[in-house]
Amino acid sequence: MSYGAVHFMALGPITLFSLLLHALIAWRLLPDLSAAPAIALASVLLVSALLVPQGLRGRHAAHSTLGTALTWVGLLCMGLFSSLLVLTLLRDIALLILWITQALGVALELPAVRHASAQAVPVLALLMTVLGFWNARRTAAVVRVDVPVANLPATLQGFTVAQISDVHVGLTIKTHYLQRIVDRVNSLDANMVAITGDLVDGSVKELGHHIRPLAQLQSTHGSFFVTGNHEYYSGAHSWIAALRQLGIRVLMNEHVVIQHSKDSQDPEPATVVVAGVADYSAHHFDESHRSDAHVAMTHAPEHAVFKLLLAHQPRSAAAAEQAGFDLQLSGHTHGGQFWPWGYFVRFQQPFTAGLHKLGALWVYTSRGTGYWGPPKRFGAPSEITLLRLVAA
Repeated sequence: MSYGAVHFMALGPITLFSLLLHALIAWRLLPDLSAAPAIALASVLLVSALLVPQGLRGRHAAHSTLGTALTWVGLLCMGLFSSLLVLTLLRDIALLILWITQALGVALELPAVRHASAQAVPVLALLMTVLGFWNARRTAAVVRVDVPVANLPATLQGFTVAQISDVHVGLTIKTHYLQRIVDRVNSLDANMVAITGDLVDGSVKELGHHIRPLAQLQSTHGSFFVTGNHEYYSGAHSWIAALRQLGIRVLMNEHVVIQHSKDSQDPEPATVVVAGVADYSAHHFDESHRSDAHVAMTHAPEHAVFKLLLAHQPRSAAAAEQAGFDLQLSGHTHGGQFWPWGYFVRFQQPFTAGLHKLGALWVYTSRGTGYWGPPKRFGAPSEITLLRLVAA
């Protein structure tokens, strides 16, 4: 069977499904629009229906300038389509409530409401997509978070960790985007840098040169990395080797011990355990990479005054708390990336974003420093996190 036939078979069902979903939006909105807006929206929906599958195919379609351009546009259409579909469904719910209200005897101008809301849906969806694109493509803002720690020694007061997560270097995020992140991290003068997974979406051969800016990361104690689920989609073993060549310490169910002093006047440095586990789902790809917070703590010094765990997914927190860690840094959720998907993260993960407590363990979940799929962030801005330890 030829490549073209395989390509058609893979793309055909996706395109059909896309056409059906876009047709649903057209069916619910077009009858309530006047002629010109209806024609314009119908044209947009048809183009989007045909291009969204190109975005879904990602790097597999981007083997030429035209393929890359079509994938970019397809991803933008995917973001627009998501908002159109959600807003259309919410409009239908609102109209149903109004219809019931009218049936109960309340006088309402339903035709006017239907017309105005049909106009509002595409306008709002477009505004959300444009603003979401700007939010996604700008350099992530620095979010400063104080983590209160009981019995924190004076030597560790103000100890800082710069966290980046879920950059997703790939088709639309490349060298210059990552360089801006590195430059901003370096401006923070952090004591260490934590990279909590999902750095890449593609092979080392395709993207290895795009992650070179990471070699420029600067901090007192260096940069540490743990795998995310997307590393396993992209060849985790090769990426682990590539990152080590850049001077990044990759922690695979293991820890390192760092000795931290504020200055030469400290009577003795504070002993800190920095550990990392493989992604929560890593064992599905390589049983030897099964995530294990207890193994990561094996032979850790008992006199360590602070124990930090890097774990891509927040749902590693239960094991981390049992293993005796003080703070877990995670990502994975993107904070939902764009509204309203943040409301659904909680069905898979214990935390969506921000600082939370689980027993004696603090868990910080980053909203991510890049984005995945559609270049769109709405209601869940990207972040570079600067966490600072402070006495409770």
